[in-house]
Amino acid sequence: MTETLVPGVGGTVIAAGTRVVDDPAWPELKAAVEEIRPWQSKDGSIDFEAEGAPAQHTAEAAVGRVIRAVETLSPLLPHATAYHEALVGDLRKWAAGGFGVPDFLDSLLAFQPAAERADGLQHLVVFPMYTQNGNPDRNLEAVALKMVWPEWLAELERTRYDNPLFLGITFEDFTAGYDTHSAVLFPETIAVREAPERFTWGGIFCDREAARFRKVTEASVDILGIELPGDIAAMVTDQERCEKAFVLWDMVHDRTHSHGDLPFDPFMIKQRQPFWMYGLEELRCDLTAFKEAVKLESEGNEHGRDVQYAVLFDRMFRFPVSGDRNRNYDGLGGQLLFAYLHKHDVVRWTDNKLKIDWMRAPQVTNQLCAEIEDLYRAGIDRPKLVHWFKAYELVSTYLAPHPGSKWAKGPDALDVTQPPRKLVDDVLPDEFPLSMFYEALAKKLKGVIASTKGITALNAERAERVAA
Repeated sequence: MTETLVPGVGGTVIAAGTRVVDDPAWPELKAAVEEIRPWQSKDGSIDFEAEGAPAQHTAEAAVGRVIRAVETLSPLLPHATAYHEALVGDLRKWAAGGFGVPDFLDSLLAFQPAAERADGLQHLVVFPMYTQNGNPDRNLEAVALKMVWPEWLAELERTRYDNPLFLGITFEDFTAGYDTHSAVLFPETIAVREAPERFTWGGIFCDREAARFRKVTEASVDILGIELPGDIAAMVTDQERCEKAFVLWDMVHDRTHSHGDLPFDPFMIKQRQPFWMYGLEELRCDLTAFKEAVKLESEGNEHGRDVQYAVLFDRMFRFPVSGDRNRNYDGLGGQLLFAYLHKHDVVRWTDNKLKIDWMRAPQVTNQLCAEIEDLYRAGIDRPKLVHWFKAYELVSTYLAPHPGSKWAKGPDALDVTQPPRKLVDDVLPDEFPLSMFYEALAKKLKGVIASTKGITALNAERAERVAA
């Protein structure tokens, strides 16, 4: 391949296509961002009167280093020039304004990665932001990433699963906010003066998802004595194959939020609805991806079967025992899937070993998807509160509610004269506690899940080499 030379800062000449993380400006950028982060308050501002705060000129100098590094790296990424220029403008405005609550709306609007999806295309992302399942504060973060957009995936999106805003991405490197369990890059998390009318992209790091899935699945298989079919056992050991499964799963999942009966905002948990509603929505999207994967497998698509078992294992083993128990909607969805399969005799836990009926698993999993879809379809003709109760009935058919739950006692135990959103206060933080199966599994998987903090394909590979 012929190298293309492009002008850099100060008249230097660099090769377009060089990895961002291999340029000396990248560690300089990281170091400057990491210097700034501890000075920031929860909202992203810097309180110069706080204990340990720097002098304002010190913060200005650190932001200056960020700006110089961005300007040095920008020629490597000519497709993102407009974003980098707007980013530099927002950084300068933040400093000129005395480092108040940051507003990076201009650079957010200029960042349009979904407009050019190409396999291997790099991006340099710098924003004040919180990281979902990671850092709750709006700290400055820097991420170097690469797009995952192989032709087979592009063809499926073009012809079957239209999702023009979706980005499959992998980490190249990152600052501390992503040295966490966060595996997403969402515009909703970025500090801005006002939310844009619409968001134009959403990214999911399939390398972190795949590496975490492999580690937790391998541990679960060992703990539970599961006998895997040969092809699935091979998948679990193959990082690249798992990444392909996850990027396909994510693309179908993401589009499902806006398809079907009663589609709603996946950030609805902020809109004062009971957390089992979000749990059912996330599970519906995952099971729709599962259902589509069954179809793809029947048509000879090599990724279809992999997606099915990525969904099953991640949902059954990792989701229920990850995070705390405070309105853990993803955990709830995993508990429901396992309980449904258990009550339909697809999984059986006997003699501390988990046996799975591999032949019936696709059919029964699709059956649960159909029950959730029926709930949504019927919900179109119900008031919101009635829909919430019907959803509660579905979940509590398979999962035992907390014995102290008011919702489990039905409408007579609640003050239904209040607006529905007020009744959310009566939902217990752990409305559906873990079963004895998951209590036992959580104790054995806790350390494994904790060890996946900050995992990527690269550092997982290094850890495996060291262990060997």
